[in-house]
Parts: sequence; C-alpha cells; structure tokens
Amino acid sequence: MADATQPGQNLGPTTDSEAAGVVDTSTASGKFNRFDNPWLNPKLIWGIAILLFIIMMGFIGQFVWNTELVFTGSTPLRLPPVGFENLRGTPGVGEFPLGTDGAGRDLLALLIVGTPNTLMIGAVASLIGMSTGIFLGFSAGFIGGRTDDVIRILSDVMITIPPLLILVVFQSAFGDVSLLMMAVLIAGFMWQSPTRLIRAQVLSMRESGYVKMAQLSGASTMHIMFREMMPNLIPYLFGSFIANVTTAIVTAVGLEVLGLGPQRIPTLGRVIYDAINSGALIQNLWWWWGLPTALLAIMFIALLLVNLGLDEVSNPRLRKL
Repeated sequence: MADATQPGQNLGPTTDSEAAGVVDTSTASGKFNRFDNPWLNPKLIWGIAILLFIIMMGFIGQFVWNTELVFTGSTPLRLPPVGFENLRGTPGVGEFPLGTDGAGRDLLALLIVGTPNTLMIGAVASLIGMSTGIFLGFSAGFIGGRTDDVIRILSDVMITIPPLLILVVFQSAFGDVSLLMMAVLIAGFMWQSPTRLIRAQVLSMRESGYVKMAQLSGASTMHIMFREMMPNLIPYLFGSFIANVTTAIVTAVGLEVLGLGPQRIPTLGRVIYDAINSGALIQNLWWWWGLPTALLAIMFIALLLVNLGLDEVSNPRLRKL
C-alpha cells in the first residue's frame, strides 16, 4: 500500500514540546549560547579587568617595590621618567622609572601607595551611603505612609544642598583628617540617590504577583524584603554602588586638590595638590601631576564601563542597542 503522507505535507507537532508550543533551543537554529548571559557582556568584563589590575598594582606593588621613600623623600629632585629629560637636560634613570617629585619621592611608589587610599575612600563612602540608602529606601517603599513621606522629603532636601560646599566647610573646620573620617564625611551625601532608587523599585515590586503570593502565604516582612525582593534589586544595587564610588572619588580628589584632604597620607589627589602647589604646571614637570591624573582617568573609564555593563544587565532593552 502506498504511503499516504506526501512531501511538503504538514505533519503537525511531532514532539510533546512542539505540541506545547515550546521552542527547542538546542536545535541548530535556536542553539543555546552561553555568552548570551548578560553578566558576561564585554563592557562589564573590561571594566572589572581594568579595576582589578589597578587594585592589584596598588596592593601587590607595595610588596615588590620599595615604597619607604614615599614619606621621607631623597635625591635627586624632579627627575623625569625613563626616556625623557627635564629642563636641565637630566635624563630619567631606571631606579626611578616614573621620575621623582620636588621632595625626591619616587612617583611610582607614590602611585602604588596613593591608589589604594583613593579607592578606599570611594569604596567606604559608597558602602556607607549604599547601606543607608537600602535601609531607608526599603523602609519608605515597603512601609509607606508617614515613614515614606519623611524619608522622601528628607532625601529631596538633601539633594538640593551642594555637597562640595558643605564638605569644604567641614574639612576646613576639622583640619587634617584621616582617610576614614574623610570617607564618612563624603558618605553623608551618598545615600540620597540609592534611597530614591530602592524606594521606586520596592514600590513597583510591592504590587507584583509573587510578593502578593508571599504575603498571602504568611511570609514575614523580612523574608519578603530580603528573600523575595532583594535578588531582583542586585543589578540596580551594584550599578548604584559603582556610580557612588565614582562620585565619592571625584569629591575626595576635588577636596584634596584644594588642600583639604589628609595632609600626611599619600593619595592621588594629594600628589596633584603638591604638584600644583610647587609650580609643576608652569615648570613643565608634567609627570608629577600628569601621571596621577592619567591613572584617575583610567580608573573612571573602568568604573564607567562597569556601570554601563550593569545597566545592560538590569535593563534587557539596552542590550539590543
């Protein structure tokens, strides 16, 4: 008997998955690509790689390079980097590959010691600001009512206050401050944006189906906040943390360049302040202020790449742009 099925005839669904309308991603046309994972986007990877390199240079460099002269200085003074000559025609030497400053301090050693200090101010200030913002944002969004009104008004008022002006006044009053004290002062202006972001996200998620189901099942408030809502906020929290680190570093460097940061602890901003205060700009001692400035620029580019990568993780529509 001849087969009743003809070429091109629609045979209908042949598997349970096709019958259910499920696309088989293991086929050649819909093959699963592990690089589709949003956490593996190039911006995020490059940003983290550059940041890790800077951090490793700062922390490991202290064990492989002599940094004892960072605080005392030595001779020769104002020596250029290797491959360059200063205005007196003196070439750079291998003992000081990035040159020396006006006190004879090794620029490479200054960058090795100063970079972790600058990053620490930004990270600690952002961490304190984020922790405060998470607590206030969750409280405002989840509890609502008067709590929401008070936190929202306080946040709005703080945003209108120029932080740099207030910090200049505080720093002038305290005089020489420690790195931790400086980070705490800056953190006082780092919690407003996370608070508003977390509040908006919690207000949106509070009405979602899975939160309603958790409430109906008798889950506690803490369980709903930290087990149901928090995982969905992680990309936003990371993005807000990185943005706050950038803002904190910019603020700290701005204060240090004005001479209002720590006086005896090397930071990138302090090195730039010493260079400006010693007339390095008009004496063509470009390596003294140029190298820490270039390192700060690379640091900000890395933070920007991480922030853009996290934006794409939290917002799928950005991945198609």
